[in-house]
Amino acid sequence: MTQQALDKVLILDFGSQVTQLIARRVREAHVYCELHSFDVSIDFIKAFNPKAIILSGGPNSVYESDYQADPKLFELGVPVLGICYGMQWMAQALGGQVEAGKVREFGFAEIRAHGHSKLFNAIEDRKGDNGEGYLEVWMSHGDKVTALPQGFSVIGENAACPIAAIADEARGFYAVQFHPEVTHTLKGRDMLNRFVLDIAGCQPGWTMPNYIEQAVARIREQVGSDEVILGLSGGVDSSVAAALIHRAIGDQLTCVFVDNGLLRLNEGEQVMNIFNKHLGVKVIHVNATEQFMGHLAGVSDPEAKRKIIGREFVEVFQAESAKLPSAKWLAQGTIYPDVIESAGAKTGKAHTIKSHHNVGGLPDTLKLQLLEPLRELFKDEVRELGVALGLPHEMVYRHPFPGPGLGVRVLGEVKKEYCDLLRRADAIFIDELHAFDWYDKTSQAFAVFLPVKSVGVMGDGRTYEYVVALRAVCTSDFMTAKWAELPYELLGKVSNRIINEVRGINRVVYDVSGKPPATIEWE
Repeated sequence: MTQQALDKVLILDFGSQVTQLIARRVREAHVYCELHSFDVSIDFIKAFNPKAIILSGGPNSVYESDYQADPKLFELGVPVLGICYGMQWMAQALGGQVEAGKVREFGFAEIRAHGHSKLFNAIEDRKGDNGEGYLEVWMSHGDKVTALPQGFSVIGENAACPIAAIADEARGFYAVQFHPEVTHTLKGRDMLNRFVLDIAGCQPGWTMPNYIEQAVARIREQVGSDEVILGLSGGVDSSVAAALIHRAIGDQLTCVFVDNGLLRLNEGEQVMNIFNKHLGVKVIHVNATEQFMGHLAGVSDPEAKRKIIGREFVEVFQAESAKLPSAKWLAQGTIYPDVIESAGAKTGKAHTIKSHHNVGGLPDTLKLQLLEPLRELFKDEVRELGVALGLPHEMVYRHPFPGPGLGVRVLGEVKKEYCDLLRRADAIFIDELHAFDWYDKTSQAFAVFLPVKSVGVMGDGRTYEYVVALRAVCTSDFMTAKWAELPYELLGKVSNRIINEVRGINRVVYDVSGKPPATIEWE
């Protein structure tokens, strides 16, 4: 099935921090969706031809903000779901009223569902004394709807928000004041599935095995007989991009793998073994450890380290690309969240946006056209695609690794000896997580080298050696995270092995900070 033939959902973004999660939930239902700014034209919406429209949350007050979509979207005859600010804008645009609430709701709340709407029918977390259904949801609002538009009825309420969910079932319009896209709304995925699959009638045809054929055809059409180069990092995104492009054009692809001395233990060998020997991909292996370490000497500021690592990677990559004068395309593992974030940065419409290194950051001197075959996929879809392409499961489902590598896991100045110690400690931690069946239960786990020494005792002697911290978190979206409650037996085994096997480390500590207030990485 071609992408044009798929049922599609359009998500209009009013600037919420969690709008991406709406798109992820829709994709998890195997329905294709795209996220665009709230102010796209009605002609754009018609051309997109959505089977349904979802209006996201946002940080503004609808009665004093210019964050207004085109109300003509309500005349298209497709179901519409408003979330938080999206509910308030829908209510106001259709003739209702929104006011500042006397009581703000941020965090957990419970609402009573009533009216037997299609959206909530048979979806509940508990029943009340009279058989009414209650839903545990996540609220984040100060304003609220105080008067309904014509044709709407209340389908959910609580004491703080008497109009917590509304519906005009005749037209297929629904709106909720809470956020069904976050995991804190326990039945949120069921609600979104109900809207997308049942109310809108979208067919779940968006799967990665189906996607391969159309992606391969698109790459062949785009590239023709030209040659392509790709910077292969060993991470999931660039690895899957390489496998997909190689499936499409074979030896027209050349990968450049830069070993900057900041990789995990034996990572260079693993990448070369999988891509060069197993998949038959042309890979140029560049050992640039001395170059990177030389420029990092004496630098301790995290942002300065990131800039140096990024700059030197470009230098090495440009030097290697100059040896391939017939290459006309530069391939990158840009994925959909990168595209969304960078688009928001350009328009200025999003409030928590970063500019991503994969989008718009190419040096002009490369003079290559850009090939981004994963730019419409989320990370979980990229992983599914990698498995479908034949990449090893353990590689595709590896924990995330930062772009600057160990450069931001060695705190302070980066030295080769520190990286060597950290590599071995990190490998022991990961080995034991696998042995205790905890690797897949954590979302990200790694060791951090601390630039401090502590006194220890080994045998009859005093030691004065380095410290490493272990970090393991559990999260569904990496926007928030809980520290993983690893068994003491596991932590003890890891500590014992690191201290005994990695000479130069005599103390191991475990990080029990959540995100927020901490970040997942230390730098």
